[in-house]
Amino acid sequence: VCNATYCDTLDPLVLPAPGTYVKYESSKAGKRLERSQGSFQRNLVLTVDTTQRYQKVKGFGGSVTDAAAMNVFSLPETAQDHLLRSYFSEEGLEYNLIRLPMASCDFSLHAYTYDDVPFDYELTHFSLHDEDTKLKIPLLHRAVAMSKRPLSLYASPWTSPTWMKTSESFVGKGTLKGQAGDKYHKTWANYFVRFLDEYAKHNLTFWAVTAENEPSAGLINNYPFQCLGFTAEQQRDFIARDLGPALVNSSHRDVQLIILDDNRLHLPHWAKVVLEDEEAARYVHGIGIHWYLDFIGPIQDTVVPTHELFPDYFILATEASIGAHFWERDVILGCWERGNQYSHSILMNLNNFVAGWTDWNLALDLEGGPNWVKNYVDSPVIVDASEGIFYKQPMFYHMGHFRWVRAPPTRSQLPRLQILGCRSHLSRGEQGRFVGRGAFPGSDSLPGVASCSCLCSKFIPEGSQRVGLVASKESKKTDLEYTAFLRPDGAVVVVVLNR
Repeated sequence: VCNATYCDTLDPLVLPAPGTYVKYESSKAGKRLERSQGSFQRNLVLTVDTTQRYQKVKGFGGSVTDAAAMNVFSLPETAQDHLLRSYFSEEGLEYNLIRLPMASCDFSLHAYTYDDVPFDYELTHFSLHDEDTKLKIPLLHRAVAMSKRPLSLYASPWTSPTWMKTSESFVGKGTLKGQAGDKYHKTWANYFVRFLDEYAKHNLTFWAVTAENEPSAGLINNYPFQCLGFTAEQQRDFIARDLGPALVNSSHRDVQLIILDDNRLHLPHWAKVVLEDEEAARYVHGIGIHWYLDFIGPIQDTVVPTHELFPDYFILATEASIGAHFWERDVILGCWERGNQYSHSILMNLNNFVAGWTDWNLALDLEGGPNWVKNYVDSPVIVDASEGIFYKQPMFYHMGHFRWVRAPPTRSQLPRLQILGCRSHLSRGEQGRFVGRGAFPGSDSLPGVASCSCLCSKFIPEGSQRVGLVASKESKKTDLEYTAFLRPDGAVVVVVLNR
């Protein structure tokens, strides 16, 4: 629990003596980054092979919705600072990705866009709302100021103005009126450019935009909150004839364009439709995926073949939250299994060519909102404004807990490093991060039974590259999940999860 006068922080990493480790342990029983030291045992073996190179990392982060910003600013100012530093500073997770809804989404107090004046094809009435100028923009400025790493912002629209839609409604089944190349599609494409223009006036520039948040949602009858439907073919044509040209012919030509931004079960079909079209493909840089229907869209059948077909386009996990399904409770304070779900998803994605992972709301209230359609979900940080406090949930520590970093090896020590595990440091249901260093070969070690994800955002910085990691027969008999990365500075990071 954090308040105006206290919040736990992460100490700077100092490599221990050869043959020893430093363990930072958190547990369901109440430990939070508790530090201890020890010596390695030679039981489980993971071997890092840096000659095997895979995808490079873009980063990790979360989303600044209206609701998230409202919750942060509902706290006393010093508590606000603690919360933001927990995410963005060297004392915290060092997030480098921030996703931003373009105008409203369900995690707003009401539905709105930036130009709700009918038939304003020139967008003369386009204007940011108070939710931008008084909430999201000030929050972003504070995050940028406390981050030592560059922050990559990317924006996603939920809906166009209703006068552009076939439904003439924010909700329910509806697409853009007309067809690609017409005045509705041109105006909607120019809306993206105006959004980027207005944020640039506040000294905020964007790394990327997605073509639409969950475009399949707008093809569903009675969909309950903001949406705009596109089939893959419609998105292809909109990008080729309208959005792509609008971006490259503007001052924002370096802003990258991400397609899909929807559940991965649409892959590889969606990518094939868009990227096999030369005109559309020339404007596209990456593919965004959500996790909500992962249980019916296995990664080996969706993401992997997409990467194999289109290896030059990055794949980024752009949204995840727990509590969205009808069978799930919205907020469960202290739920350790929800942290495990985050870690499992991150590792599964990283091991299958995904370049990063973005959480949904940075902070929500005790109900899991506010949300204008009561579509409440859980969050790594839960705010109790009445008490002036916020809770760092297990999901927070899973997003930023386990770390193992070894010093950069010399050229003679590459390409293979042996990582020896030691049993019995943590029981299932506990988690820790271990830092170890030893002489080569065979004394660089990490525990085999840690139960958390890496400090992914903190210790797998942008530009890190996934490398080979081979498990011994003994370690394959455990419940471990793992991955390894070579950082730009030459250090090796190994991530281990025991569910």
